[in-house]
Amino acid sequence: MIIRKSQISDLENIMKMYTSCVKGMIKNGIDQWDDTYPNTEVITQDLEKQSYYVAEIEGEIIGGINIDQNQDPTYLDINWQDTSNQFLVVHRLGLKEKNWGDGIGKDLMIFTEELVIKKNLKSIRLDTYSGNPKAMEFYRRLGYRELGAINLKPN
Repeated sequence: MIIRKSQISDLENIMKMYTSCVKGMIKNGIDQWDDTYPNTEVITQDLEKQSYYVAEIEGEIIGGINIDQNQDPTYLDINWQDTSNQFLVVHRLGLKEKNWGDGIGKDLMIFTEELVIKKNLKSIRLDTYSGNPKAMEFYRRLGYRELGAINLKPN
């Protein structure tokens, strides 16, 4: 497996990966994402900003992650342990359903941690849907801590 910065030409295959991921989530009763998000407009913006990375096996995109320094304004309400503002933010980590449990998500997070070190930053910020117990447990197993709750979905 390789992890590489994605290109605009990867868009179709990235969206196929998300389609698989969303189907798996829905099958498991997780309503975090649907056919409206993540969408091609959002991923195209990630690609244009050159902040999107893909996990690839034998030419097949099986996972993806956006890594940048853009945090939702609601993040300002969280009491972060690192207040240096020297962080990366993880967005839209997804995997093809067939690759769940293969360690690819962990590899993408290790890649992110290495990027933090390489860029001389201090921490990683992320959010995950509280209604997604698989994701919540995944991040806990990797040593991430829950520091608060925010609401990103409109009521």
